[in-house]
Amino acid sequence: MPRNIYDDDHEALRSSAREFIDRVMRPRAEEMIRDKVIPRDIWQAAGKQGFFGFDIPEEYGGAGVDDYRFNAVVAEEWARFNMATSSCFGIHSDVCPAYIVDLGTEEQKQRWLPGIASGELIIAIAMTEPSGGSDLAALKTTAVRDGDSWTLNGSKTFITNGYQADLVIVAARTDASKGAKGITLFMVERGMDGFVNGRKLDKVGMDESDTAELFFDNVRVPDENRLGEEGLGFIAMMQRLPQERIGSGIANVAHAKAILEETIQYAKDRKAFGQSIGAFQHNKFLLAELVTTIEVAEAYIDDCVLAHSKHELTAIDAAKAKWWSSQVQNDVLDSCVQLHGGYGFMNEYRVARAWRDARVTKIWAGSNEIMKELIGRDLGF
Repeated sequence: MPRNIYDDDHEALRSSAREFIDRVMRPRAEEMIRDKVIPRDIWQAAGKQGFFGFDIPEEYGGAGVDDYRFNAVVAEEWARFNMATSSCFGIHSDVCPAYIVDLGTEEQKQRWLPGIASGELIIAIAMTEPSGGSDLAALKTTAVRDGDSWTLNGSKTFITNGYQADLVIVAARTDASKGAKGITLFMVERGMDGFVNGRKLDKVGMDESDTAELFFDNVRVPDENRLGEEGLGFIAMMQRLPQERIGSGIANVAHAKAILEETIQYAKDRKAFGQSIGAFQHNKFLLAELVTTIEVAEAYIDDCVLAHSKHELTAIDAAKAKWWSSQVQNDVLDSCVQLHGGYGFMNEYRVARAWRDARVTKIWAGSNEIMKELIGRDLGF
């Protein structure tokens, strides 16, 4: 099925991203799995190539491109390589910069955006806490005003880029009496007294991602590091979650599509009972179903990308894209493992690692159950 949303400029960027992956990242794939991190020199190389600055204005070192399709085409290529790269680079370049561009002061933009665009400053966003995941309005991390500073206490967990992060957007409660309206965002910098980038978490998949815990023990954060107005942090997060969710949808489908393509080739090469395993009717029909499923999901995601590039994507449609793409991804990859037989259960095969990596996509960026709750409310229930 032909895709019609990308033009020659987008495809040129895709070719550049693929070349970068083949030249810089693929030769070090096993190193990243072993060390559970994407090395800083790769971040800087990606920044030098201009992959991190699409949403950042030119005066702050970015491309200043108001066309989300550029974000999307690169996100697809990261995901085709592996989901961990898509997650780490996506949080850094697709999720976090918009907060600073939209909410930051001129001084904050000049201070942080050039380093983010260049890959010199690795950024993370810290919403999730040990006591709760999708319930962002129930944050327990607190920030108390103290003169021209704030005293930050609490902890966060499951933070992508958390171990290496130089800069973290932290959501904290500044007024316990106001519920969701009592949450404020702060920029916490590596080296601040009391701020600890915790251990790399031992995950089922996403080995290359330096997911970590973060701890804040009486961290003094100057008011000049407050991002946006006091009490508007929850609204700011809700307004920007659709971009995170469509970004997740893009990656989910691209990741599953890449592994399915490899599985089709495997089904042609692998012989059993005198013929290719893909020639058996069950397998042939299954592969026909999987290809169709991916193309249908991709068509919906493409429509969402187009809508978002026009600033028309709704939070509900983004929720649909997020939950459906992650379900499709997991179903397709489970079948790909089955088609590989025993080899599909071996970590040395990409299909096995992809299957492990995909399981979290039904949980993060708002669990699929929360996505369905949002869609159900929109139906009037």
